[in-house]
Amino acid sequence: MNIIQVTDYKEMSQKAAEVIIHKVKQGNRMNLGLATGGTPKGLYEAMIEDHQKNGTSYQHVTTFNLDEYIGLKEQDPNSYYYYMADSLFNHIDIPKFQTYLPNGLADDYNHECEHYDRLIKALGGIDLQVLGIGQNGHIGFNEPGTPFQSSTHIVTLEESTREANARYFNTLDDVPTHAITMGISSIMNSKEILLLVSGEEKADAMQKLLHGEISEDFPASVLKRHSHVTIIADQKALSGVLVSL
Repeated sequence: MNIIQVTDYKEMSQKAAEVIIHKVKQGNRMNLGLATGGTPKGLYEAMIEDHQKNGTSYQHVTTFNLDEYIGLKEQDPNSYYYYMADSLFNHIDIPKFQTYLPNGLADDYNHECEHYDRLIKALGGIDLQVLGIGQNGHIGFNEPGTPFQSSTHIVTLEESTREANARYFNTLDDVPTHAITMGISSIMNSKEILLLVSGEEKADAMQKLLHGEISEDFPASVLKRHSHVTIIADQKALSGVLVSL
């Protein structure tokens, strides 16, 4: 794992944007895996700013999102479809038909999961996958105990995950209980992984990731088995491991 230590969330976001923009500017077709939530928000803002100021084009980029809530319409402000449109897609020149998310309203969820994995494979696989990490070590919505060999699947969200996401909803009761998520094997099939970590509340997770055992009880630990992982983490997130870096 390549660890890039930065000062704070803003620098983490800017550094991550630089990594992605550099690859996008190479001009080759690129499949980019994206995440949602608070962690990548600054990254997307930096990408938008660069697009507006420098004209970086995303016409040749195809995106695949990690996950989507089950039961929310695309127009729901809390759906990840809406989040991605509002936070990034509506502000850059990426063609809408080149942006993919799991369908949280599918008639057959098992078929949708299989279709999503087949689609990623058919389009050449993910070149660079952006990830965050949950306090319990989840990546995507892969909660502790998820088998490392899992493909895209339906997951029941842990209460800790629902509580962490409740700030985006009116009440905790409004937070969906299930989601579709790329599986751990789906994530690990990415050619490169970019893990973004910020804040003191992630310090324990970083300690476990860097110094703990590889275990399905801590899903992010599987990243140690990937050949090309870059972690961009700020000082607070690394506060428990600075001595060891």
